[in-house]
Amino acid sequence: MASVEQNKKKEDLEHYLKELGSVAVAFSGGVDSTFLLKAAHDTLGEKCIAVTAKSCSFPERELKEAKAFCEKEGIRHLVVESEELDIEGFRHNPKNRCYLCKKELFEKIWKIAKEEHVVAIAEGSNLDDNGDYRPGLQAVAELGIKSPLRASKLNKADIRALSKDLGLPTWNKQSFACLSSRFVYGETISEEKLIMVDKAEQLLLDMGFHQVRVRIHGTIARIEILPEEFPKLVEGTNRNLITKSFKEYGFTYVTMDLTGYRTGSMNETLNSDL
Repeated sequence: MASVEQNKKKEDLEHYLKELGSVAVAFSGGVDSTFLLKAAHDTLGEKCIAVTAKSCSFPERELKEAKAFCEKEGIRHLVVESEELDIEGFRHNPKNRCYLCKKELFEKIWKIAKEEHVVAIAEGSNLDDNGDYRPGLQAVAELGIKSPLRASKLNKADIRALSKDLGLPTWNKQSFACLSSRFVYGETISEEKLIMVDKAEQLLLDMGFHQVRVRIHGTIARIEILPEEFPKLVEGTNRNLITKSFKEYGFTYVTMDLTGYRTGSMNETLNSDL
């Protein structure tokens, strides 16, 4: 059950959303944006819409879950093609890749918002996101996108606790980031390689691993899973299935990262001044 302090933050969030009047929520179906969308719809009703990007960097399973949630909650849901691979420079995977993608996406959502007579766009970054390298937040600032969760000082733990109280299916959903984040900076992103990563991660999820990242370094797959699941990965039958399947997907070498799963591991190569 959420604490008194956490419920106070939820009240602050509802007040913030009410002041917006109407809102289009950039909805990925993850923990944060699902909670934000639920709060916005509960507060604003039909003056709240959800917009989700359809993208080769966004697995179809995630889009299906987003659609199912909106249908269940009775929320108007629009899907926009993000087409990030067509953005100049994006395929080269520069350090500001996320900025390029978010800027293009939010510009498209603004167009939809104006057509729908919605006055604000909201995205789901939370207080914890202030501590990592997140160039996408530059696009948020430049385009006047609202960040209600950060404004209400809600962190991930708060959001999970409040989501559980609301009965949201995402309260314990594992963290997810777009598939383009699996590439080392400077390595070319292609639809073919995105499919390789998606298939590899789906296999591991189907095998019962709880938190999964398959990072791509050329033709090397670097698997990140929870340390407590290391023995399961290297068990004979599983190891054979994983290596055989990954090579069928197009990888030459299959490795396991001994540090284990963590968010933003590709950012570890960036200079500290970023």
